[in-house]
Amino acid sequence: QLQACGGGLVQAGGSLRLSCAASGSVNMNSMDWYRQAPGKQRDLVAAITSGGATNYADSVKGRFTISRDNAKNTVYLQMNSLKPEDRAVYYCAADWIYYNDHSEPVVGRSWGQGTVVTVSS
Repeated sequence: QLQACGGGLVQAGGSLRLSCAASGSVNMNSMDWYRQAPGKQRDLVAAITSGGATNYADSVKGRFTISRDNAKNTVYLQMNSLKPEDRAVYYCAADWIYYNDHSEPVVGRSWGQGTVVTVSS
């Protein structure tokens, strides 16, 4: 289960920090943030591997920073210099793995419930 929080209303130029915590005894591989603006498709905003390698959408490079705390199974998205076009529902997602009673790997992908970010001009 992924639980995202941190969304809200902010003026253009402001900042918000989203967080997404994973529960359960699994190991997280890639942890990602997506967003979906009204009437648009869901797009990848940023991704981070378990080793800390990051990837960003061009529209947020230099403004957003993704990070993670592996001990807490939590991923963060620091959003600075927010623009009205950043307004969207933000979703976290994660690829996970655990080993069952037979020591066999079980993999999957989970999504958080979404948190709303509104940026006023």
